[in-house]
Amino acid sequence: MKTRISIILLILGVATVVHAQKYKIVKSEIVFFSEAPIEDITAINHDAIGIFNSDNNEIAIIVPVAKFEFDKELMKEHFNEKYMESEKFPRISFSGKVKGYNKKNQNKTDAVAEGKMSIHGVTKDIVTNGTIQADKNKLIFTSTFKIKLADYQIKIPQLMWQNIAEEIEITVYLELSPQ
Repeated sequence: MKTRISIILLILGVATVVHAQKYKIVKSEIVFFSEAPIEDITAINHDAIGIFNSDNNEIAIIVPVAKFEFDKELMKEHFNEKYMESEKFPRISFSGKVKGYNKKNQNKTDAVAEGKMSIHGVTKDIVTNGTIQADKNKLIFTSTFKIKLADYQIKIPQLMWQNIAEEIEITVYLELSPQ
């Protein structure tokens, strides 16, 4: 009887360890900021989904384009219809690896995400610096980086060049919990 209980506890322990190797996004904030001569534009998205595998440090994230929120409804309309064409290209995605994560380190550490990002139907290699922090039973990933709209074939009409920057700053905050 003791052997059977020991085996069951061992199996449950192994299953818990294996199960705890994958984390999913439970809270997200993706912010883009465009600084231009006439007006600064900020949009926030809280609807990213994704998974991080702590065994091999692979990560995959999907951000629904139409879920970005703006101060002005007209900005959101222009963003979705004229620039991002969100009906045609409904999501932004990133898949790659996170370097710098160590399961044993519970402190905030520097990290590098390296992989492929797809925006507006264009996929590019990207490397971005950030941080990872283990906080109780969750991981917190943060990063700030810039992208050029032209790299993703997002066109700015000649009349709008003073309203929209050619380079956009992206800030990412992700909280992940064991799956």
